[in-house]
Amino acid sequence: MRIISGKYKGRRINPPKNLPVRPTTDMCKEALFNILNNNFNFNGLRILDLFAGTGSISYEFGSRGCSPITSVDGDMGCVMFIKKTAHEFDFDITAIKSDVFKFLEKAKGTYDIIFADPPYGMDQSAFEKIVTLVFENNLLDNGGMMIVEHSKYTKLEQLDHFSMEKTYGGSVFTFFELEQDDDDEEEEIDSDEEEYDS
Repeated sequence: MRIISGKYKGRRINPPKNLPVRPTTDMCKEALFNILNNNFNFNGLRILDLFAGTGSISYEFGSRGCSPITSVDGDMGCVMFIKKTAHEFDFDITAIKSDVFKFLEKAKGTYDIIFADPPYGMDQSAFEKIVTLVFENNLLDNGGMMIVEHSKYTKLEQLDHFSMEKTYGGSVFTFFELEQDDDDEEEEIDSDEEEYDS
């Protein structure tokens, strides 16, 4: 496994072979970050990485200057490896051992990008619940984006805030976006007009 871009481009990371993971392929990572690069300036973005596994996606965000990054996984071995790697690379990553659904139910604050890579074999309803919890609990900031990686047999385009779907081999990325509220834009305009009038 290697970091494909950013400050640590080309650096290899060797996770233990006994971790229960299915890492996102380099081809998929490159495609994903090409899309994100067209939408975001990475520096300082707040990231939530769900079902983080080896931390591969978290490291890509860290290498590009994102901070802080929260990585959540239910396996202690994965969490310990992420903590170890984050320390080695001086990434601002907080690794949390938790059931992702319980984490989302209790989580506070907002993120600019939320990435979720659940086991492909999870039920359709579980994938849907992940997306629903994120938006019900207002975890995505205005202008933010959520990406769910899944197999071609899972369909998420019927959910609210769906933006687009991209397929790479046997993997699919489904994107959800929270656009800035019109009310927020009107408040900013009104504020500008008040300053001008005064």
